[in-house]
Amino acid sequence: MRGVVMHAPGDVRVEDREDPRITKPTDAVIKVEAACVCGSDLWPYRGADQVSDQPMGHEYVGVVEQTGADVRNVRVGDFVVGSFFASDNTCEICRAGYQSRCVNAEPVGGTQAQYARVPLADGTLVAVPGTPDADLVPSLLAASDVLGTGWFAAVAAEAGPGKTVAVVGDGAVGLLGVLAARQLGAERIVVFSRHVDRQRLAAEFGATDVIAERGDEGVKVLKDLTGGLGAHSTIEAVGTQQSMMQAVRATRPGGHVGYVGVTHGVAIPGEELFFSGVHLHGGPAPVRRFLPELVQLILDRRIDPGRVFDLDLPLEDAAEGYRAMDERRAIKTLLRP
Repeated sequence: MRGVVMHAPGDVRVEDREDPRITKPTDAVIKVEAACVCGSDLWPYRGADQVSDQPMGHEYVGVVEQTGADVRNVRVGDFVVGSFFASDNTCEICRAGYQSRCVNAEPVGGTQAQYARVPLADGTLVAVPGTPDADLVPSLLAASDVLGTGWFAAVAAEAGPGKTVAVVGDGAVGLLGVLAARQLGAERIVVFSRHVDRQRLAAEFGATDVIAERGDEGVKVLKDLTGGLGAHSTIEAVGTQQSMMQAVRATRPGGHVGYVGVTHGVAIPGEELFFSGVHLHGGPAPVRRFLPELVQLILDRRIDPGRVFDLDLPLEDAAEGYRAMDERRAIKTLLRP
């Protein structure tokens, strides 16, 4: 089969790879219908994470081709959506809603390809009734990571009716955090963004205000908008020291920060956190917790998260998809095997 491999920073190629196969009775193999490039894939692409000959991709939708002997919840021919962490969905941690920290969790990788192996298929995959309309595939693909991650960030930040929500990060996760906050009933949603195309999409998803300033300057503007208090709920969707401190400082005492940006070099000063009175909650999103609800919202056409895909390419052009996102010519690249 053909699949994307990152050999070194900036070196992405589509190559012949070995077809995946069932290695455990709880596995499934799917034919990938759509995959995509994640903002987190840009960390190794830019050299921030070490990478060497790594099959890429962890977001996927597809059709089940094979199942292991112990798989019961999905069948060959099902159109399925999965998560970037495989989980059994039965352990005590999963039952508490934290499937990404399942006691048997396994990362799902190599999905920027024609086929993929999904471990713990019964707990990881959600079957979509029938065959979804083609125009819904991008939104279902978004549900496998960026929508579920943005949704978790909004839930962790306790976004809801009467709340002012601030969103740090205008990539796909931040934009879908805006969508989630609106769906959860937030009254005011402020997005930090310097890019006109992303500001426009944020507004269409439900943002009421845009702040172009970053860091402490951005915090000052937000405080001015909120009577000096700050946001009730803040979504952190970047993962840098500046973005985390911006999120903490933008949040009023007693408020909540939902952080989902993959952290790189983040260290929060203990004394500042102590006196902030701010709640912090986040980490790798338990996407599986939200998948049934999100899939239904998409099938009912109540939300359209697939709009974050503004570049649609064949798998063979994956290198251009990475370049476009790295250069901010695209918000998110969809790849079609």
